[in-house]
Formats: sequence, structure tokens, C-alpha cells
Amino acid sequence: MIQEHKPYIIVLGNEKGGTGKSTVAMHIIVHLLREGHSVGSIDVDARQGTLTRYIENRRARKEKTNENLPLSDHIPVYRSKLESVPAAEAEETSVFTQALTRLNENDFIVIDTPGSDTYLSRLAHSYADSLITPLNDSFIDLDMLVRVNADSLDILRPSTYSEMVWDQKKQRAMRDSGSIDWIVLRNRLSSLNSRNKEEMERVLSALSKRIGFRLVAGFGERVIFRELFLNGLTLLDMKESNTALTLSHIAAKQELVSLMNMIQLPNHSRAARVA
Repeated sequence: MIQEHKPYIIVLGNEKGGTGKSTVAMHIIVHLLREGHSVGSIDVDARQGTLTRYIENRRARKEKTNENLPLSDHIPVYRSKLESVPAAEAEETSVFTQALTRLNENDFIVIDTPGSDTYLSRLAHSYADSLITPLNDSFIDLDMLVRVNADSLDILRPSTYSEMVWDQKKQRAMRDSGSIDWIVLRNRLSSLNSRNKEEMERVLSALSKRIGFRLVAGFGERVIFRELFLNGLTLLDMKESNTALTLSHIAAKQELVSLMNMIQLPNHSRAARVA
């Protein structure tokens, strides 16, 4: 028996820019592709378009070198230019849902969102099966999730982004009774132990229990990610691109393997849907 097809949707979201959403999105896309899954991708931050440019860089390198660089079926989605807010939101809803329909035959859809609060971003969040929120290991970034007491670092209340995610969880439940697995990914981690690192760990662990997300470790701060972006490459392409491996590459790849294991994405291939 073949079950009804529905792609598993992974959304990268955080209302603060510069947290590594597009880098993580691209590595998840290539991981899934190299695992044999079909993958669609949507960039609802198309004006800045970091994920779109990353994929364009990858396509250009593939055409130039003929290297084995699998690509997702990618769609950039732009904000409406209509002046009426209701009309603009209706247009954005239509364009976004059309993109989902076009990518419906894929096993997974990965969506990158802007580092700001937009209607398109909220809409994308409401369709997530897994929501991954990269977070730099700093109290500036933590402020998007929670307000804390400056002296004791006790949690005062959830912040703007956490409240938005809670609202989109409700939207998802009302639309199709679905749920969102929210993962907060501590990104650009220092290799050194510090008081700041320990305090971040304590606050985030307490917050995860209070508002319901899973806390996982992401990538360390590494220059190699900027180099990979320019060439459209990921840590999973080193062999195919004949890139000389450094200790930094090896350490970052180990972080990626650990990250994918902790995210615990389902086996959502077509074969798995045949019973």
C-alpha cells in the first residue's frame, strides 16, 4: 500500500540575521541529497537571497567542472510589492503555496527565512515539520528568544521570536492538526570553555523546558564556511571537488555528522512510504 505523499518540511528560522541559517540550510539540503532523497528548497528571504546565491554558485561550479554536485529543485519567493497589506499578504500566500505545490513530489522541502519579522516568514514557519533556529552563542542573540534578569540571568519571559513561534504552532495545529519539532541550534561555538558559554547553556536548557524546544550543538566559528559559499560547496563535497582537507574541514565535518544525528530527521523517502 502506498501512503499519501506529503513532503517533510524543514524551516530555518530566526528573526536575527547573521546566525548561519543559510549555511545550515545548504548543508542539510546536500546531506539529504547525498542520502538519496529528493529535495526541494524555497528562499523566502529572496531579496537578500543568500541561499539562492549559494545554490547559484553551486550550479555554476557544477557546469564549469562537471563535478558530482547534486542540486535541490529551488524556488525563490519574493515579497509582494502591493501597497494594500491584505492584498500583499494574499499574493504572498498564493505564491508561497504554489511553490509548495510545485515541490510536492520531493521527499523533503527546506525553507530559508529572513532575519526579520515578515508575513512570508511567519507563513513559512507555520508549515514546518521541523523548525531549526540557529543561534550565535551570545546574549545579544539570546535576547530574541528570552528576556533575562541582568544580574541573576533568571528567565523573565519569552521574547518576540519565541512568541511568534508559539503563534505559528497554533496556526499549524488549526490548519492540519500537525505539530512542529522546534530545535534551537547553538551555532558558532567557541572551542574554549568560558563563563559566558556555561551561562548560555544554563539559560537555554531552562528555557527549552519552559517553551518546548530541543537544544543541539551546531558548527564552530570557522572561516572555511565563507570559502565554501563562494564555490557553492559544502563539507560533504570535499571528495568530489578534490579539495585538500585541513584539520578545520575534518573537525567541521564531524560537527555536521553530529548535528544531523541530533536533528533526527525521519526516513521520508518514497520507499519508506510503501507498506
